[in-house]
Amino acid sequence: MVPENADAPPERVVAGLSSDAVSITASFDGSNILIYGAVAREAPVPDGPPLEVIVTIEGPSQALTVRRKTRQVGIWINTESLEVGAAPSFYVVSTSGPLDQILQPDWDTRYRISVPLAMRSFAGELTVEDTVPFTEALVRLREGNGLYRTDEAGVNVVDQTLFNADIRLPANLIEGDYKTRIFLLREGRIIDVFRAPIEVRKVGIERWLYRLAFDRPLLYGLMSLAVAIAAGWGASSAFRLLRRR
Repeated sequence: MVPENADAPPERVVAGLSSDAVSITASFDGSNILIYGAVAREAPVPDGPPLEVIVTIEGPSQALTVRRKTRQVGIWINTESLEVGAAPSFYVVSTSGPLDQILQPDWDTRYRISVPLAMRSFAGELTVEDTVPFTEALVRLREGNGLYRTDEAGVNVVDQTLFNADIRLPANLIEGDYKTRIFLLREGRIIDVFRAPIEVRKVGIERWLYRLAFDRPLLYGLMSLAVAIAAGWGASSAFRLLRRR
């Protein structure tokens, strides 16, 4: 876990996480990560607007296609699509105040902090004139699934020196390496950035099935078929027994 800037700024982040690894088991229903830290400085707290803190956690990025349906001749069909080169599978922003008030737009663009800017790029040739409706639709869908979230006032800052944030990770996480970023801000400008990794891995039977599906898809498919047949036979037998009674 290292700060991003090579030269030490007047105020620096010193932070830690309650856990840098999350294990996904058969009974996994989500997890909480406590992020805590302090501001290291060699001079008194500067005068002016108070210090602000933003925390982001980003899951592995994925390429995907967003499609728009329109009604034609009484049926809904796909008419336009946008290929997003990289969209985080999970993204949460937790802040010490309203995001649009504590972060200047040009700094948001530089670090891609807000949820809409977390999309990295568009793949291939653009086939639509306006990409905004497509990215907004993707954000709405993932917000509805609990995968994208903005928690304004989710970071507690004490005396412009100590801070903490309790961030909830949902049950529908995918396996991979997650990235944590902690930003210090004054007057809407970022003065220091701290980064830390979180490893999310399946364990136990979940891990075994996950690897089996990718490494031996034929065997995985045969096992799934056998389980389905056994479940159907069991349900049929139980139903016949109930009818006899």
